[in-house]
Amino acid sequence: MTARQYQVPPQLEALLLEFTVNVLVSQPADLVAFAVQYFSRLRRGSSSNQLSPAVNSRHESVSDLDSVISEDEAPPKSCASRRKSVFAEAYNPEEDDDETLKAVVYPKSDEQRARLADAVRNIFLFRSLDPAQIQEVLDAMFEKKVSPGEDVIRQGDDGDNFYVIESGHYSIFVQTDASQSPVKVGSYDQTGSFGELALMYNMPRAATIQADSEGSLWAMDRQTFRRIVLKNAFKKRKMYEQLLETVPMLKTLEPYERMNLADALVPQSFQPGEIIIEQGDDADGMYFVEEGTVRIARAEHGQEEVQINTIEKGGYLGELALITKNPRAASAYADGPVRLAFLDREAFERLLGPCMDVMKREMQHYEAELQRVFGASVHIAELR
Repeated sequence: MTARQYQVPPQLEALLLEFTVNVLVSQPADLVAFAVQYFSRLRRGSSSNQLSPAVNSRHESVSDLDSVISEDEAPPKSCASRRKSVFAEAYNPEEDDDETLKAVVYPKSDEQRARLADAVRNIFLFRSLDPAQIQEVLDAMFEKKVSPGEDVIRQGDDGDNFYVIESGHYSIFVQTDASQSPVKVGSYDQTGSFGELALMYNMPRAATIQADSEGSLWAMDRQTFRRIVLKNAFKKRKMYEQLLETVPMLKTLEPYERMNLADALVPQSFQPGEIIIEQGDDADGMYFVEEGTVRIARAEHGQEEVQINTIEKGGYLGELALITKNPRAASAYADGPVRLAFLDREAFERLLGPCMDVMKREMQHYEAELQRVFGASVHIAELR
């Protein structure tokens, strides 16, 4: 009998994380009705039937199934002897008081900390965290060694930890019918993460994960995971919503459109004098200024750069090349420490359609400023 193979969409993790943050922020009385409206808006907002830009981000592996077990392992007989009552507590990020909450810290050697930092570098759930928050993640994780045949998590159990793989091979199994053996649906090889869905949604493990070899995992307990991941996602949403409300161009967006835009933004920091955008480069996205000042300069016909503008909090830059499909028309530098919110090209095209007329008008003002500074007939559409 051929084992059934399950194809898990790699976008599932980010989609559910965004939905969870929306629920925590909105606190709807009718969750089902809210979910219908949320996903209907999400679908209407995507002409190409894509999800949010965060959903389309790079993932490590099939981390949306919480499972692994070796192919010749017998199916779990029962989970009755395993603990089943940890899901009573709920986590509300608005009620989490930073002043009274004691951070979880597991001491680590410099060598362990370096290995852990390397392991979490590309984990999607941590991509939007700033350096201080990443240090909190490193503090809160503890090392777990596993042996061949050892169950890391078991389908049907309560979720206790989130795991990041440092080394080892692991298999993912799901049992859809108690009368049948578990079916292998995927595997991990030396990298990836798993276990987040059961922690985020207070639900039993969706699958079993067993080590096929000796390996090393980094684990974070349920409450710490939810506090760091969900609270920071919540804080990021609120902070960016407030930022976007100060951008005149975005006044044409509906509140839920600004909410989706806030979810898509990724924080970036630059040191004084550091280049943000280089003239002539291909455009990968645009920026909104959170803190600090950005200096805009352009060099014409190989001459020395001339400053043509400065952009402060609430302003934006980089949209010009996205609109014209041309290389960057000018360079941008951090004039002191700068914090920016980055929106990638795909998200720009999907989320800022309603603002395009406003941006085109701004483009005309920019063209007039170039002509004033350089004293020549400079046309944006012709810039290469």
